[in-house]
Amino acid sequence: MTALPETAIHPNLLLYPYWAEVIRIKKEAEGVGTIWLRFIDPEVRAGYRFAPGQFNMLYLPGYGEAAISISSDPEETGVIAHTIRFVGNVTKAISRLKERDVIGVRGPFGTPWPMQEIEGRDVVIASGGIGLAPLRPAIYHILHHRDKYGKVLLIYGARTPADLLYPEEYEQWRAGGIDVQITVDRADETWDGQVGVVPMLFYRFRIDHRQSAVLTCGPEIMIRFVIYEGLARRIPPERIYVSLERNMKCGQGACGHCQLGPYFICKDGPVFRFDMLQEYFNVEEY
Repeated sequence: MTALPETAIHPNLLLYPYWAEVIRIKKEAEGVGTIWLRFIDPEVRAGYRFAPGQFNMLYLPGYGEAAISISSDPEETGVIAHTIRFVGNVTKAISRLKERDVIGVRGPFGTPWPMQEIEGRDVVIASGGIGLAPLRPAIYHILHHRDKYGKVLLIYGARTPADLLYPEEYEQWRAGGIDVQITVDRADETWDGQVGVVPMLFYRFRIDHRQSAVLTCGPEIMIRFVIYEGLARRIPPERIYVSLERNMKCGQGACGHCQLGPYFICKDGPVFRFDMLQEYFNVEEY
């Protein structure tokens, strides 16, 4: 896996939350929003860095912490964004924040997407629902360094057109040399695009297994079928990368909530090569 970057000017940022101000909030879909944060301490603000695929622990006094993937441009300094599904006590409390409120931030944590390892390769990015959020920094990275990658195909799907994340950015991504393919499970009267689940779109494109890598994040059932489609096209498991960030809770491997075989997703992931998980991925819990 990629070595973690220099993360923060102050090493205590991994141990203690630093206050950040909410500078913008945007509703993305029903029950999903993006929150932009800026560290109040100018020294921390200037020194904070993250790699695509990493996450922060967001802290609200009286509610606790939640592990949330970073969804902003890794080369944009001073501001960080998190796209959040508001489903638990902590995230629902975060949904009630207003601009200029403050929140605690620790991080970044976790293994990133292998952006250096896949240089020179064709890249298939397959994502569903809110799984696009942890892949968005990888998309930005590719756009900033487009000459370092071959063909890039993004296949993204959601349940309905209203559930799609970041639709205002798709044309910008296409203009940057990414083949963006969008699909929905259920169309409505406003939709004239593709209908169907993400793995089915693999049948519409020629993928050269000799030089392709796959990055995938989304609902677990989608991830399983994306992996199946990749393996069926003879992409080796060591070039299929999955993020299991949806399973994280405490962020430090203490609660055991995210254990998969010998791994704790929050400590050893959330991004894994599939060959590391293959033995455990289809084991049912009892």
